[in-house]
Parts: sequence; C-alpha cells; structure tokens
Amino acid sequence: MSEILTIDDTATRWSTAERAGLPLVVLLHGYGADEHDLFGLVPYLPGGLAVASVAAPLAPPWPQPGRSWYPIEGLDGRSSTAVTLAAEALLRWLDAAAGDAPSVALLGFSQGAAVSLQALRLAPERFDAVVALSGYVAPEPLPGDDALTELRPRVFWGRGTHDDVIPPALIDHTAQWLPSHAELSGRVYSGLTHSISEDELGDVHRFLTTWVEGIDADQAEGSRPS
Repeated sequence: MSEILTIDDTATRWSTAERAGLPLVVLLHGYGADEHDLFGLVPYLPGGLAVASVAAPLAPPWPQPGRSWYPIEGLDGRSSTAVTLAAEALLRWLDAAAGDAPSVALLGFSQGAAVSLQALRLAPERFDAVVALSGYVAPEPLPGDDALTELRPRVFWGRGTHDDVIPPALIDHTAQWLPSHAELSGRVYSGLTHSISEDELGDVHRFLTTWVEGIDADQAEGSRPS
C-alpha cells in the first residue's frame, strides 16, 4: 500500500453550496460503500450545518463494489497503520475543505468510524465531536492519546447487539479505551446488526444538536463586550 493516500475531492457530496461560517460535519462511509451511502442521513441531522460526504481513497478487491478506507483482508487487514494512513488522508483533505467552519465534527460508519476516531487521535484539537457508528478504536497507541485525556472531546459510540462484522476483541478494546479519552455517550441497540436504526439516528441528532448549541453559546459569549 502507498504511504500517501488521496481523497478525490471531486467526488465529495456537499449538502449546501453556501457553507461560509457554518459548522461542518464530515460523513465517512463504510467498506464497499461510497460518498452517496451516508448522504441520505443529511435530513436526520440538525439544521444549520454544512455536511460533506467523502469518498474513501481505495478500491476494495474485485468484485467488491464501492470504496474502502483500508484493507480488511490479508496481511494489512485492519492494521492500525492502515487506519492511520486513511486518517492522515482525511486530515489533508480537511486542510483544504474546512474553510472558515467554526467547528468540525466527524460521523463515520464501520471503517469510517475507525478512521474518524483515528483522525481525532492524530489531531485532537481539530475536532469537537465524533459520531462513531458500528466501528472501533484501532488498538495501537498514538502520540495524541495523552492530549485526549485532557481535552476529552465529545464522542458518541453506537453499535448493535447482533453486529457480527467487527471482531469482539476490537469492541472490547474500544469499550475500555473510549471512557478514559473522551466525553463518551452512546448506546448498544438490541437486535441491531451492522447497520443504522431510526432509534440510533434520533440519538445522533440529539448528540449533534448539543454540539451545535455549544458552538452557538461560545459564539455568543465571544461577541459580548469585555
């Protein structure tokens, strides 16, 4: 695998062309999907946001359709290094795409959730909230982990009791790691497979609404005369 991955910005789907000054939510799809997959979640998110749905930089092995953030088979399958390479590509894309967004949140599903959490670990100061659905924290430590214990960014982690895609060892690791590195909220959904439910979308909406309200409060505080 190349050590430099590039996200094709021409494939990015945006919820609005008028993005100046709006908080930004970046959607990261799962294995075998593409930038169109999570874009259908836009109506379930709070208003007043710019939403970008990006296409992962890799193609999975034929005949699997769509895109992938990192391999899940072979010697590099689910390696922490491969997740890091994908997260670094996301950060480079964000350098050009974030513009003047006052705050950035990530919302990832499966592989996209793992990459979202890895990007948070690589650049803790760049994100104020992460929604990780049916995903996990890569197990190898990173230099930014210590900063997270101080910053404690908001993270929502949702998964289903019948999700048999993510290995149990990675779920266990995530359940131990997240509480000490984030202001964690989340839910385990009874009967849910490797997918997203309406109940989960309701929880995500409430979580992101709290994030947006915090931005508004900070901006109001900053506009007051000293």
